[in-house]
Amino acid sequence: MRLRGRDPRAAPASSAGAGDARRLAPPGRNPFVHELRLSALQKAQVAVMTLTLFPIRLLVAAVMMLLAWPLALVASLGSAEQEPEQPLALWRRVVDVLLKAIMRTMWFAGGFHRVAVKGRRALPAEAAILTLAPHSSYFDAIPVTMTMSSIVMKAESRDIPIWGTLIKYIRPVFVSRMDQDSRRKTVEVIKRRAQSSGKWPQIMIFPEGTCTNRTCLITFKPGAFIPGVPVQPVVLRYPNKLDTITWTWQGPGALKILWLTLCQFHNQVEIEFLPVYTPSEEEKQDPALYASNVRHVMAEALGVSVTDYTFEDCQLALAEGQLRLPADTCLLEFARLVRGLGLKPEKLERDLDRHAESARMKQGGSLTLPKFAAQLEVPESRALEDLFALFDEGGGEMDMREYVVALSVVCRPSQTLDTIRLAFKMYGSQEDGSIDEHALSSILKTALGVAELTVTDLFRAIDQEEKGRITFGDFERFAEAYPDFADEYLYPEQTHSQSCAQTPLTPTPNGFCADFSPENSAAGTEPFRKKLD
Repeated sequence: MRLRGRDPRAAPASSAGAGDARRLAPPGRNPFVHELRLSALQKAQVAVMTLTLFPIRLLVAAVMMLLAWPLALVASLGSAEQEPEQPLALWRRVVDVLLKAIMRTMWFAGGFHRVAVKGRRALPAEAAILTLAPHSSYFDAIPVTMTMSSIVMKAESRDIPIWGTLIKYIRPVFVSRMDQDSRRKTVEVIKRRAQSSGKWPQIMIFPEGTCTNRTCLITFKPGAFIPGVPVQPVVLRYPNKLDTITWTWQGPGALKILWLTLCQFHNQVEIEFLPVYTPSEEEKQDPALYASNVRHVMAEALGVSVTDYTFEDCQLALAEGQLRLPADTCLLEFARLVRGLGLKPEKLERDLDRHAESARMKQGGSLTLPKFAAQLEVPESRALEDLFALFDEGGGEMDMREYVVALSVVCRPSQTLDTIRLAFKMYGSQEDGSIDEHALSSILKTALGVAELTVTDLFRAIDQEEKGRITFGDFERFAEAYPDFADEYLYPEQTHSQSCAQTPLTPTPNGFCADFSPENSAAGTEPFRKKLD
C-alpha cells in the first residue's frame, strides 16, 4: 500500500470553491487526536498553581455562575418561542449588560485576561447566522457569552441545574434525540429566525459538528447553510505556547483540560469576524456547496488546510480493537475516498467476502484501474483514481488484497481478529494457510494504514517453533494470551502517550453545539482530483 507522504502542493482540490490546491492537502496529523506533553518545568508550574491559584479561580467561576443564575432566570421567563419584543425593554437591556459583564469576569478569572477581537460583527439584519470554526473546545463558549447569541443545543441541556437556566436566556434552538423529526423542525426554526429581519438574536453554529485539534477544517455539516441566507464566518485562534485548550476524543479529558487551563498564568484567545458571505443562487440550492465554499474562506483566513474528514472518521480512528490506529494512519484518507465513490456501508461489508475470494484466487496478482473499477462495479472516475493511487506501487497496478484488508478495517474497525482471519485466507499458502514474516508485515501495515512497520519481534514471538511461517491459529492464540500485543510489539513508543486517552464506548460528537443537519446530507462527497505521490 503506497502510504508515503504526499507533497501538499499536489493535493486534491474540491470541486466546490476550489482555489489554492495547497490549502486542500490532507492534514499531516489526525484532526481528532491531541497529544499534550508537559516539560518538567511545566509540570512544576501546574503543581504550584494547583495548590494556589487553581482553587481560587474555580471558586470565582462558581460564584459568577451563581450570580448570573437569578438574572437569567427572571429574563428567561415566558415562552421561548415568542418573538422578542422590539425594542427591548430597559430592564432587559440592563440584564443583558450585567450578564455579559459577569461572564467576562468569569473568563478573566480563568486566565483569559484579554480576548482579542478582530473585524466587525455584523448586525442581525445583515447576517442572522454566525458560523464558527475551528471547534476545538468547550472554551469556544467565550464568543457565545460575549455576544449572547443563540446556539443549537441538545434538548437535555435545559435540565442541567444553573447551566440550563443560563442557556435558556440566550433563546437556543433545542434538538431532541428522542424526536426523529427534530432535525427538520430545527431547520424550520432557524429559517424562521433567519428571515425575521433581525428581530431574533443571531445564531452561532459550529458547522464541523465536533471538536478537532485545529490543524485543519473538517467537513462542514450543511445545517447552517440550508436556510440559504447570508452568514458571517467567525474564526477562533488560541495562540498559547502550551495547548491546554484542545479537547478531542483521543487526548486529555474534559476535566483535565479544565484543570490544566486554569493552572496557566495567562490564556489567549482571538476571535475574528470575517466579512459577511452572501450565497449565490447556486449555493442557495445546494447547501453542501455553500458549506464547502464558506469553509474555504475560513481556512484561508486561518492558514490551514481543509479536508473531507468527518466525525464518522473520528469513530474509525477511536474504535476499540487490538489494532489501534496510529495518529498518522492513512485509513482516514482511504475511508474518505471510499465515501467519495458513493458506495453504501452495507454494500461494502456485504461485498467483503466476494472481494476477498477474488483476491485469494489471484494470489497477489496485480489489478489495473479498469479491472479495479470492474471489481468494485463502479465507473472509472477521479474519485476511483485517487483510491487506486493509494495502492499503486508504480506501473499502474495494485494488489487487491491490500484493498480488502483496508476495507475490512473501515467496515468493522473493532473486529481485529476478523480482519486478520480474512487476510490469512488471502495471503496464506494453499497447503496450510500459513504466511511468512513479509506477508504479516504487509497485512499489518495495511491494517494500520502506515508506510513502515517492523514486525520481526512480533513474528518471532508468535513463531515459537521457529518454522519461519505462522497460521491464523497461531496468531489467534497469541492474541488471546497477549491482548495488548500491539502496544508492546508494534508501537511501544506510543503506549504511554496514548494511555491517557479517554475514549467513550460509543463516540458522539463532543462540543456544546449539537448537529442538526439532515442525515442524508451529501456534504463531503464532492469529486476529487488526482493526487501525486
